[in-house]
Amino acid sequence: MDGHGRVQPMSVEQIVKQAENFEYNPLIPFKHWSRSAGTLIKEAEIYDHEGNEQQAYLLLYRHARLIIDKLPTHPEARSNENAIVLQKLGKDVLRNISKLEKLRPRINKRYDRYQAILKERNQTTAAKIQALAASRRVSADAQSQNSHSRLPSDPTLAHGSETLTAGENRDLAVKLAHKEIRRRATARKATRQAGITEEEEQERRTAGVWGDWEKALTKDEHSIDRDNLSRQLQNVRVQVNGSQSGLPERGNIRHVGESQKSHVLYPSVPPKSAHGQRAYSQSSPHTTSEELRETNFIIQPPQRPSKTPNKSVEECRLPPHPDKEAITQFDSPSRSATASPTQPDLKPSTFTFKSSAYLENGTPLRTIFLPPDLRHRFLSIALPNTRANLETCGILCGTLISNALFISKLVIPEQKSTSDTCETVNESDLFDYIDGEDLMILGWIHTHPTQTCFMSSRDLHTHSGYQVMMPESIAIVCAPSKGDWGVFRLTDPPGMKSVLNCTQSGLFHPHAESNIYTDALRPGHVYEAKGLEFDVVDMRR
Repeated sequence: MDGHGRVQPMSVEQIVKQAENFEYNPLIPFKHWSRSAGTLIKEAEIYDHEGNEQQAYLLLYRHARLIIDKLPTHPEARSNENAIVLQKLGKDVLRNISKLEKLRPRINKRYDRYQAILKERNQTTAAKIQALAASRRVSADAQSQNSHSRLPSDPTLAHGSETLTAGENRDLAVKLAHKEIRRRATARKATRQAGITEEEEQERRTAGVWGDWEKALTKDEHSIDRDNLSRQLQNVRVQVNGSQSGLPERGNIRHVGESQKSHVLYPSVPPKSAHGQRAYSQSSPHTTSEELRETNFIIQPPQRPSKTPNKSVEECRLPPHPDKEAITQFDSPSRSATASPTQPDLKPSTFTFKSSAYLENGTPLRTIFLPPDLRHRFLSIALPNTRANLETCGILCGTLISNALFISKLVIPEQKSTSDTCETVNESDLFDYIDGEDLMILGWIHTHPTQTCFMSSRDLHTHSGYQVMMPESIAIVCAPSKGDWGVFRLTDPPGMKSVLNCTQSGLFHPHAESNIYTDALRPGHVYEAKGLEFDVVDMRR
């Protein structure tokens, strides 16, 4: 990306190198990785729909590498249940290989055209500078400096979109999100009315070219030959770089450090009625009648931890908190004004939100837009538990639009709580709901009823499970008795590797690093967006 926020087209070979650059930890539960694989496909679908073919190719190739090369070596892959899951994931790879093949020539053609234009412009610029230098007898050093300053900016934008900064375009982001979320809701409703099942819809999304799913589904899917899948992906790579290296040997897989396994429990979903509908308790902090039921991705959250703060070790290591409005203890949220009507010409493919922050290792983080009223609404829901000195937790769900993440739904799972623990239950029902609503989990929120606002050692281990599968994932901590709140992420490095490598037993233990986590809001990649609507789904019985 240049100084103007424009993205240079990449060759398929360059994209593949980036796609292969991810860390795989076999000690993270298999089910986390399988859901992460589903997320990769859904992200690819949206990027492709918005015209960003090179990002779609990167995600699909990474997905194939994860399924073919990594997951079969996972310690839990041999169980009967996971073997069935792995077979289904293999079918997804089979469908996506045809998509990779169709994207490859288009991406390379765009890259070659970009290189030709850039070369021509550079030659023209160099000739003009040389002529100017000769006429004015400019020194060689001056020529070099002038040449650098006069080089043209990139001749093409990423898929022809306008690049925007998050902080300066929050109103536009809200309008864009409202329109796109409604559009997806309408499309999903039409799909349901047409009698298409959720399973068939998911197959359509992962079938070859997104719009050409019928043809792709005519392939024999009853038996998946993993070696054949590996050969097909190898052929894709051979065509990319002209080598016969293919996929690396499984023995050469790079793993990150060990981490503690966590047992994950999730809430139950109310049983379906005779009409196939579930009865949820749902509310919204807005007066608008429009329903926000669209979001895109699924990542499995880890277990909510218990915590008892060790003030001498943990509280003294809090990152500096930004100035923010205090939470009024036990107050219900005030209602935000609804954004002005959306412009009819707003399309996600027209805009691309720039990364607003970076990890400590330089990896860019996509912007997360957060409804300012969400924490107030959560505190009002948690009020009975808070008065009883019991913790409450919720899941932050949202969608990807124009390279930014929008939190549009707060899901309160069924849970068991104590004064310093909160465990969700019935994970399969929770994810049935998430899958059906096309949601993407962007983080979690929980209360410290009587404690201060900080991330305990158990919180750190919990959040590492979110962040290892999505770097942008956030943890919101609300301390209503202190009138404080915070939005956090692990540093990387050293926080992520420190927590993933930690083998200490026990619920509460110190970590050696002092900067193991940091604020994700002001400054950070999280922006509050006034008027951004969200729904609340309470699954508790």
